[in-house]
Parts: sequence; C-alpha cells; structure tokens
Amino acid sequence: MDLSASDFYLRYRPSDCALRPRLHHDPSLEGMQEPDAFMELLLRLGNAWEAEHLERLEATLGPAVRIPKEGDYGERRELTRQAVRAGAALIYQPMLFGRHAGDAINGIPDLLVREGDGYVVRDVKLARHLEGRRDIALQLGLYGWLYAGEFGGPPVRLEVVLGTGELAPVTDDGGAAAVGALETIRQTVEAAQAAYEPVGWSKCGGCTFKPVCWSRAVDAADVATLPDVDQGLARQLHVLGVRDTSALLARFDGPALSVLKRPRGDGMARVGEKAALSIMRHARAHQEGRPLHIGRFPLTLDQAYVMFDLEGVPPDAAGISEWQKIYLWGMQVFGPGEEREPFNPAVAPFGTGGDRLGWEGFLARAGAIMQAHPGIRFVHWAPYEKTAIKDYIARFGDPDGVGAQVLGSLYDLYPITKRTVVVNAPSYSLKVIERLAGFQRTQDEYGGQWSIAKYIESVETGDPDAYAALLDEVLTYNREDLEATWAVLTWLAHRFGGEPADA
Repeated sequence: MDLSASDFYLRYRPSDCALRPRLHHDPSLEGMQEPDAFMELLLRLGNAWEAEHLERLEATLGPAVRIPKEGDYGERRELTRQAVRAGAALIYQPMLFGRHAGDAINGIPDLLVREGDGYVVRDVKLARHLEGRRDIALQLGLYGWLYAGEFGGPPVRLEVVLGTGELAPVTDDGGAAAVGALETIRQTVEAAQAAYEPVGWSKCGGCTFKPVCWSRAVDAADVATLPDVDQGLARQLHVLGVRDTSALLARFDGPALSVLKRPRGDGMARVGEKAALSIMRHARAHQEGRPLHIGRFPLTLDQAYVMFDLEGVPPDAAGISEWQKIYLWGMQVFGPGEEREPFNPAVAPFGTGGDRLGWEGFLARAGAIMQAHPGIRFVHWAPYEKTAIKDYIARFGDPDGVGAQVLGSLYDLYPITKRTVVVNAPSYSLKVIERLAGFQRTQDEYGGQWSIAKYIESVETGDPDAYAALLDEVLTYNREDLEATWAVLTWLAHRFGGEPADA
C-alpha cells in the first residue's frame, strides 16, 4: 500500500488514535474526510506562514526551485533530484520517495536548504512547541530517512520552523522510529478485523470520523462512553470482557472498581474511590435512561444573574501571535423569573490595539452591570473565563478594579452541575447538558472552533458587509451560549433544587 508522512498526522492528530488511519484508508468513508471550517482555517494560516518564511529565505538565498505541488510523483521526484544534483540553494516542496517491506513511501518536506555540501530538511509548522507533537518528530524522521535513501547519506540536519518563528531541531535517528510507526499503521490498516480502540469525548472531539465511532460505541453501550472512564480503564475492562454498561454493573460495585488497576502513564494505577463512584453512578444513569439527582442545586430563580461567556483564539489553535486574543466578551443579564436584559457583548476590533480595546469595552460594560445590580453573580461554564480575566488584568491592568470585582463574583456552573446531577450522557460539555435542559440552537454549525474560524474569516474578508455578516454569526453563537447557560441553570433550579433522591 502507499504510505506517506501525512499518515502520522492521521495517527496522532487531533488526538492519539490507532484506528484513524484505518478509517482514512476505508473507501466507504471517503466522503467524511472533507475539512471543516476550523481545519480549513488552519490550512490557510499554515500556508500563509509557510509562504512568509519562504519569502524571507528567498530574500537571502535567491529564488527557490519550486517543485510542482500537483502532478505525477515520478516527475516531481526527478525534478527534486535534478535540483539537488545542481546544488540549488533552496528547494521548495521537494518530493522524496522510498520503499520498505514492499510499501511505497513518499514524503514532501516544505524545504531543502543547502548548507555546505548537503541539505537541511526543514518543515514550517503553526505549532508553538514540539512537546507532545510525536507526529511532527516522526514526519521529520521519515523525511530524513527518505533523503538518505535518495542521495546516499543523511541530511545535514532536521528542523522545524515553529509558529513563534523559532527554529527547533529534531533528532535524526536514521528513520528507525518513523519506519517502525509506518509499519504499525500498515498492519492496522490491513488487519482483517480492527483492534479495539476506545472512544473518548475529548479524544474524538475534533475528529472527522467521530459520528462513525460514537454511533458504534453508543449502539454497543461501550463503557468508554461513560464520563470518568479513561482510555486505560476502557482498555483494561475490555481485556476483562467488560464491554458494556450492563456488564460493568453486573461485574463491579464501587469498592471493587476502585481497587482495579489499569494502565496509566508508564505504570498501573488504581481507579480510586471517587472515580469509581462516579463511573458506577453514570452506568446506572445510562441503564435507567435518566439523570440521577445526587445533590441540592444551590441557586434560586428569585434574583438576577449575568450569563458570561468568552470567545477567544488560544495560542496553539492559531500559532501566529496576531490572532491570540479574546475577541468577544459576551454578557447578558437574566432573571429574576422570566426577565432578561439585552445581549451586551464587547467585541475586540482587529488591528493594533484591538485586544486592549476589547478588554476596556468589557470592563465598561461589566462595571455598568454591577452598578445597576449590586452583588450580581457572573455565571459561566468551566474555568476559561476566570483564567482569561486574570491574564488580561496582568496584561492591560485594571484601573478601576472592575476586573477584580468580576473575578470575585464568578460562579462556575460546570462543577456545581456535576455535584448536583449524574447525567445519562457522555460528557458534561455545555453543548451536551443544554440538550438535556431542552435548549435548541438556531445554527446548524456551531462550536468554539467554528466560532474562531468565522471570526478570523470575517477579519480577512476586507469587505465591511461580509465582515458584518460573518461577525453576526459569531455573535449569534455567543448569545445562544449565554441562553444555553441560563437554560441549564433554570433546569437545575426547577428539577434539582430539593433534596437529592439518588444520593
């Protein structure tokens, strides 16, 4: 079969999954592999960063020999070999080819940069560091092995241009790790039956094959669909023949599960009492098809709250520093009862000073809300908002103390929900819990990564009308996040405000 360096990306991104390369090579699933809006954004940003680096190199070394990105592999390979024999200072998109155990293997590094009598193999990435990026190390290792096979000796060096602009060296082991990893991928793809690979809510979140794998896992009542069942535990239970929630409930109780050891890191570790109790409760909730009430929800609906949600571009999502910011500070006052005030967002304009202007806009709006509603709480989901405010206080200051006041009034609904109710669902993501609360969105596509893609697309258009239309989609998404948070709060207060029935 044909293998390439891109198979490493399939294996390890967006998460470590041994099954993904097999799914990728399955012709019946070909239609599922179209990139979503966020992946298209990353491709676009990556191409722009690559072009910027190439332009800087050409200013120093002269025009690169550019190998066509499309066309016959053999012709592109021969053009690469000719450029190397001619001693070209810079070769862009070289085609390298080799064989191992009958497999055809190709690799296309971004650049070959002449140094002395040889070449440096260089790739350009948006990643800001190499820690945890096994896919990148294997890609570069494969390029080095292919280069040595093509030209009779190893490259001068393997290196990566990171999204920070730093040149990071990659250890050249002669291709041992890369060729071994490709052999494992080949065996996985060609095996008569796929080996067990547990699903995971975070693990599968950005994968194009999630609908396939999750539908199979849900239909099988796979224990891996339960919150708090990590990958090591799912594999260990599978080895023990405990494949579904019914088998789990029949085989274990909380104490028995708590002492079970499963792979963790480089060793084995017990599940532990807290995790075991949670897992067994979730198994019961799934089996009974209902949420379990385990704690009294502490909030009531006789006062007003600010629903609070931020949209931002984290460093590892974009790589290029100009995009790293909170671009939307969303707020809306709800209650008491059915009352609500208008959606009140602060948007960070793009360009010099936009990040500070967004922060200042947030402080002004938040200050006005707290002045109108003394003692009001800012309700959010998970710790992102708290971390962001601390970061922005450190970055731009808090002259009137509004940021500190908001920090003191934050109320994270996520851990409170987990202490109140055991859900018959695979996750405590807001997008999951809101459906249990009966909330429905108006947008067909939505999510944090979708929002990032739409925001950056709106800025890149340069067309005021297109900017307004695309930004309006992001604002709608954020407004519905706030409405969803309020819907969950209301659901919890109505249904789980009394004494717990399942504690």
